[in-house]
Amino acid sequence: MSSSSKPSVLMLGEVIHAKAEFAAISDVANVSSVTSGTREQFLRDLDAGVYNDIVAISRTYDSVAITGRFDEELISHLPPSVKFLSHNGAGYDQIDVHACTARGISVSNTPGAVNDATANVALFLILGALRRAWIPQTAIRAGEWRGATPLGRDPNGLKLGILGMGGIGAATARRAAAFGFDVQYHSRKPVAGPDGKLGKYVSFEELLKTSDVISVHVPQSPATIGLLNDAAFAQMKDGVIIVNTARGPIIDEAALVRNLESGKVWSVGLDVYEQEPKVHPGLLSNPNAVLLPHVGTVTVDTQKRMEVLVIDNVKSAVTGKGLLTQVPEQTPPKASL
Repeated sequence: MSSSSKPSVLMLGEVIHAKAEFAAISDVANVSSVTSGTREQFLRDLDAGVYNDIVAISRTYDSVAITGRFDEELISHLPPSVKFLSHNGAGYDQIDVHACTARGISVSNTPGAVNDATANVALFLILGALRRAWIPQTAIRAGEWRGATPLGRDPNGLKLGILGMGGIGAATARRAAAFGFDVQYHSRKPVAGPDGKLGKYVSFEELLKTSDVISVHVPQSPATIGLLNDAAFAQMKDGVIIVNTARGPIIDEAALVRNLESGKVWSVGLDVYEQEPKVHPGLLSNPNAVLLPHVGTVTVDTQKRMEVLVIDNVKSAVTGKGLLTQVPEQTPPKASL
């Protein structure tokens, strides 16, 4: 295939782990990359026709620092040639999928590739929150041995409520069962796992009222922003434990801090925050908070799997086979029997 006959692909951000796979895109496409700059510059270049022949755009999560969010404004500046947008991340709240759909742009994400790593971090935070692990960690680093370490909780027999039984929620449920948790979940509909049931399906209200631990795994959307607010916390058991590895805005952070300080929430384990990278000072100062800086997928293995899947989506798209993992909003529901 001659260079002139190949479709053009734009890579936003840097490929770190799948360099060989990324280089192989040149067999089927002409590739250009943008690894620095500002949103204003990117919009000027779009308007100047710099990217007028681009068919597919591949973007990293961190490329938001270069272009800003792929919102309706930015999408309106894209040339008509753009038909595919391949995003590196299971969550894709950086992209206005509705605006993409209106422009005829298909969007993909990286489901599956992130499940194990994120579920492992969820379990890490669940167990850490059960033991209020920050207190003994702080004590030993201060030369105080156990310090004021309180008694923790064992997982055996505790009711774990999984909020959102997608791939990550299911992976968390399977891991939690091995620790003796009694797993229940709420999702848009009941889900069966590969080995049968993943737990008991319950309503949202029952999950709030009966769970000892609540682990959040729903995607961020207008319907889920602020889902766990003061009203939701009021329905929960006294001494509930909250863990979030999904997206920060799903929890009203000020409400969480109020309920943590009152003791309604016994402890929390968080990897995501409402206004990242800013973290509510009430969380930073509370010894009953186990905190990580959004590192759920930060392993060499998972990062490479994500990059490879993004690249595979691009190659499939520009060779006429469509996206491999198109986002569900753009995928027709499967017909039921």
